[in-house]
Amino acid sequence: MDDASTGGNDGSLPLIAVLTGAGISTDSGIPDYRGPQGVWRRDPEAERLVTYQDYMADPEVRRASWLARRDNPVWHAEPNAAHRALAGLERSGVPVRIITQNVDGLHQKAGSDPRKVLELHGTLFAVVCTSCGARSTMREALDRVGAGEPDPACRACGGVLKSATVMFGQALDGEVLRTAAHVAQVCDWFLAVGSSLQVEPAASLCRVAAEAGARLVVVNAEPTPYDDLAAEVVREPIGTALPALLERIAG
Repeated sequence: MDDASTGGNDGSLPLIAVLTGAGISTDSGIPDYRGPQGVWRRDPEAERLVTYQDYMADPEVRRASWLARRDNPVWHAEPNAAHRALAGLERSGVPVRIITQNVDGLHQKAGSDPRKVLELHGTLFAVVCTSCGARSTMREALDRVGAGEPDPACRACGGVLKSATVMFGQALDGEVLRTAAHVAQVCDWFLAVGSSLQVEPAASLCRVAAEAGARLVVVNAEPTPYDDLAAEVVREPIGTALPALLERIAG
């Protein structure tokens, strides 16, 4: 995480921090959660699959979670114009730091430097044991599910396995959150893109940035609790709005 804060910015160019939520990945075929067609609006029970207490207490929830991971569209998703625009801006030499609520890895797949992408909610591509902390790949776990283990246990200690994502009821990684807060405090622009800004503490980074003097821009289809703090609110589709916004800032 050495370069995730401000490394490489000599002050001649603005530091652009971008908080991304599920809305940035909908053009890649990954549905959001709270939007009009969001996963949890269509199926409120689906939220139990990502709630830590339910997951740990109920083997049926875990079995359903493993099937949902297996069928997740992330495995076939490709970066869209918004992901590519952020990666392209970074390649052009403009200092960019991405703080993402997403677990789909599409920023890195688009070419953004992994050292400069802070995954607030972890990653779907790894698995962690809730007892001993052992980590393995999601591919390995899903292969076990496909081979007939509906709720695979940790091979090291027999504990409950879960994706290396932050579920409801779990705290964010302290180091990642501290780094994200530092980025918000020192950036010149803070763009909140495709996030409902209803999940804390990620959403509060908008306030941290605005109070530190950054220009806050919210790019989201629906109103958010932080719109009143924003210098600019953009309701246009992210796939066209974000590339245009980044070109304007960089220019």
